Amino acid sequence: MKKLQIINTSLEASLIGYGCMEIGGNWTNQPATVEAQKSALSIIETSLDEGINFFDHADIYCRGKSETVFSQIWARRPALRQKIILQSKCGIRFSNDPVQGYPARYDFSYEYIVESVEGILNRLQTDYLDLLLLHRPDPLVEPDEVAKAFENLHQSGKVRYFGVSNHTAAQIELLKKSLDQPLVVNQLEFNLLHLHLIDEGVIANQDNPTWPVRGNGTLEYCRLHDIAVQAWSPLAKGRASGNVPNQDLRSSNTALVVDRIAREKKVSQEAIVIAWILRHPAQIQPIIGTTNLNRIKAACEADLIELTREEWYELFSAGRGAKVP
Repeated sequence: MKKLQIINTSLEASLIGYGCMEIGGNWTNQPATVEAQKSALSIIETSLDEGINFFDHADIYCRGKSETVFSQIWARRPALRQKIILQSKCGIRFSNDPVQGYPARYDFSYEYIVESVEGILNRLQTDYLDLLLLHRPDPLVEPDEVAKAFENLHQSGKVRYFGVSNHTAAQIELLKKSLDQPLVVNQLEFNLLHLHLIDEGVIANQDNPTWPVRGNGTLEYCRLHDIAVQAWSPLAKGRASGNVPNQDLRSSNTALVVDRIAREKKVSQEAIVIAWILRHPAQIQPIIGTTNLNRIKAACEADLIELTREEWYELFSAGRGAKVP
């Protein structure tokens, strides 16, 4: 698989990354089952065989089990750690944690960020993360506290580079005013059926747009400031490739266009959905999260094709449910 250089880092990542959210098996507080452990190894091995070297985690995924089961791979491939890129995220706290009655919340306090990374490293059985992202914006964020945590983690060698997830341009600017380390990544939801990041530019200055758009100039901001964009849920949970029955009309019509172009190019529907993201000049990195081995392989076929401008716009129009203005 082709590689992309993450700007302001020494990291060369596969065009497509793998998101480990579901490999822990379930979201209970119970340990991972033997079945989940075996499944996780198969998923990781398949991803590696397809040329993926970038693996995305978060401390909350399957309540930590996704990181724990991932660490099994070191026994099979002892030299692998130096050949892959490990990313994890922190900042989301579950309800009733650690006290019954506490609400679900976000926490970018110095203590929680540092504590979270210690837990991540322990579960992943590694000495360092290549990338740490702040998972979702914390309205109570104190940028100086984040800066203190990042400096601690960087100086101790526990985190090489830093970024954010689900942050707007303004939220990134607020953090940057206190940070010494650059923010090199922003992970955002983006797919053929979730188009806010680019649709806002198309309908700007239009009368009465028929749907809300919430891009806030974030994609353009990231391009201007050399912040790599990662797309979470790039396969739209199977809706864009027709893998979900009884869909709404917009999703069904999009899946029909995807299917036709896939047949014309003799590739999978998943490959077309991912290739549509890869065609964007921002070099957006899709982070696929399917646990189906065949769908992992299918999505990776996107590395072999490039959509024309006309094909890209046909898919864009189908995904937005209307032609461009």
